[in-house]
Amino acid sequence: MNKDQNNRGQNPFSLSFGRKPAQYISRLVQTEEIIEDFKQDRPVSQVYMITGVRGAGKTVFMTNIAHEFEEAEDWIVLELNPNLDLRRGLTAALYAQPAMTAYFAEARIDLSFFGLGVTIEKAPPVSDYDTALGRMLDVIQKKHRRVLICIDEVSNTEQMRVFASTFQILIRKDYPLHLLMTGLYENIYDLQNEKNLTFLYRAPKVQLEPLNYAAMKASYVHTLGVPEQEAGRMANLVKGYPYAFQLLGYLYWTRRPAGPDDVMALFDQYLDEYVYSKIWSELSVKDRVILQAMVHTGKRSVRELREYLKMPSNTFSVYRERLIRKGVISSPERGKVIFQLPRFEKFTALKMEQEEE
Repeated sequence: MNKDQNNRGQNPFSLSFGRKPAQYISRLVQTEEIIEDFKQDRPVSQVYMITGVRGAGKTVFMTNIAHEFEEAEDWIVLELNPNLDLRRGLTAALYAQPAMTAYFAEARIDLSFFGLGVTIEKAPPVSDYDTALGRMLDVIQKKHRRVLICIDEVSNTEQMRVFASTFQILIRKDYPLHLLMTGLYENIYDLQNEKNLTFLYRAPKVQLEPLNYAAMKASYVHTLGVPEQEAGRMANLVKGYPYAFQLLGYLYWTRRPAGPDDVMALFDQYLDEYVYSKIWSELSVKDRVILQAMVHTGKRSVRELREYLKMPSNTFSVYRERLIRKGVISSPERGKVIFQLPRFEKFTALKMEQEEE
């Protein structure tokens, strides 16, 4: 870093996943929709499932909502690790709340069986998590508190299925519980289609929208000092994809290019190594075939792509919908498909070259 860059201070753009960057662009409509619903006495849903492609900002989106509730005295916000026993994690996290400790003691809730707290004289220890959670939530409800649980990157695991079943029982008992979960489309899909978890199938799925063009342009102008026209080119280039928005800003801040073309090689390399190779590895063979056909033919018409691939309409529709939900392509108008991710068309072309060698 040169002396001039040192004088500019720390780079406000971040390449770290899951951490809210200094240059954060909020998805105002989707954020307010969830916050306002959870605040209602009778919310439409006590569960929201946030999905999107890797790098879409799912974790930061959830964290931003959690911070809104952390500032309210009548809310308890907890984050659970999906790789551990979630019922034990929730039990321990609730019991550890400083504002509730005295109230739990007054209610004579003995969780020593689980290694939590101390033995309470003449109070039989609770020996199962569902009962423990119910008793603590009784106290929380009487104290007019609500609980928001956040779980990042869920998948269809045994721990998650057991936790979801317990959560379903608790909300049927009208406890003040709310749940935010993030996950890739395929992981959310697998979990919500479990036969005993139909309530998750009915829960709203929030597919994260691209970042606002005007907000991205304004950020580049005010943070990097680039002209309006240049900032507009940059905003168009990243297509509202949060990781690309941060990446291009990061490269501009560190390298002071004359324009986007000056950093395209690095831009492509970062996208490839940090996100696109992983996205590609998670696509099915037919997913890839459709993307490669889009590159090879240059066609955007669904009908022409189907004819080129000799693929029945119903089969093509299944994979088209999958790719849209994964955030790789979009359908801006009926019968048309385009690449949604910035420079993913070029990335796909390079993959085709590698396979031909």
